[in-house]
Amino acid sequence: MQIQGKLIEKFDIKQVSDTFKVREFVVEYADNPLYPQFISFQLTQDRCGLIEPMSQGAMIQVEFNLRGRKWTSPQGDVKYFNTLEAWRISPVSEQVASPGQMPPPPVPPEAMDVTNMPDSDDLPF
Repeated sequence: MQIQGKLIEKFDIKQVSDTFKVREFVVEYADNPLYPQFISFQLTQDRCGLIEPMSQGAMIQVEFNLRGRKWTSPQGDVKYFNTLEAWRISPVSEQVASPGQMPPPPVPPEAMDVTNMPDSDDLPF
């Protein structure tokens, strides 16, 4: 999966155990500009540094996996957790058109005016 948005915040690396580290960051995703969504992603292990070259406020593209797990507490309560685990982060090129600047879609074949086409019988079959 992938998403594009503005980098809002990046947090410090947390050393969870001797062999595991994690880093979180937040992206503002505005598919509807009136209601932007603030989405938290996670980087683990050697990928924790991927967010370092990105500056706050930069438009980035995040490629990620959706992870989910089940946890049962000592009291027997079951809880479910979701994680968006980022594995690639890249800056969004300034050349990318925004939705308001998209080129018009190609004309569908059924909408083409065929009345002015030459009458030729060059069919390949």
